[in-house]
Amino acid sequence: MATIIPGQRIAAALCRQVADEAERFRLVHGLSPALAVILLGDHPASEIYVRRKVSECRKAGIRSVEHRLPATTTKRDLLSLIGRLNRDSAIHGILVQLPLPAHIHATGILDAIHPGKDVDGFHPVNTGRLSAGSDGLIPCTPLGCMMLLDTVVDDLSGRHAVVIGKSNIVGKPVAMLLLERECTVTVTHIATQGLPAIVRTADIVVAAAGAPFLVRGDWIKPGAIVIDVGITRIRSSDGRARIVGDCVIEEMDHAAAVTPVPGGVGPMTIACLLSNTLRAARMSVDA
Repeated sequence: MATIIPGQRIAAALCRQVADEAERFRLVHGLSPALAVILLGDHPASEIYVRRKVSECRKAGIRSVEHRLPATTTKRDLLSLIGRLNRDSAIHGILVQLPLPAHIHATGILDAIHPGKDVDGFHPVNTGRLSAGSDGLIPCTPLGCMMLLDTVVDDLSGRHAVVIGKSNIVGKPVAMLLLERECTVTVTHIATQGLPAIVRTADIVVAAAGAPFLVRGDWIKPGAIVIDVGITRIRSSDGRARIVGDCVIEEMDHAAAVTPVPGGVGPMTIACLLSNTLRAARMSVDA
């Protein structure tokens, strides 16, 4: 039987660690690490994500400042708010919840966040630092994936990792993190020809295509480690909504270890957001 990697439990331990360190930061510097969260409109999924992030911030002793703006907010007004938050020394991290309304392109907005406050790790400066192997804020989901891998394998060196998905949010950064750990990395995507055969060669599979049930059990070689990043809400035949991943985990008993969905990578993403906020706070006082 494959080991189920307990993302929920690992994330909870990281959150407790952040809480302890955030309290020490407050005692030394006289202020708490602070995260500003910007939400435009009333996108239902975004509302849920923001509530969870704010709740976890409070538990970890991180001050959360919410900015809820109407969906009609102009790009100019949004950039003005980000500029004020960039200049506010009491704010250490800035998060703009995606997706944005159709009239605002996300790239220009994310690029406006100061790299030192970019706790999502999406700013070109931070992605550049990641590709160069230098110090920067790392995107939360890829960082969480690496932490989960570290709980089941001591040394990644020489292992073949196949990443399914080429997004700037997960696929590309997790590939770079795996390369830094001396893996041999193959980046694939939905249009890759012969995808099942490529995945069968992998010691590590990171499925981040956003395609429910794409990866079947016969794609996975015995003893491989499977990290399922996919999170898709579907409705079953009885009309009930449920969250599923990119992998059919029930078919992967022959794997060494797998992450569940939900309860795997998802909780780690939020825990790593808290960790990045604490790190940004430390960077601000060390500058």
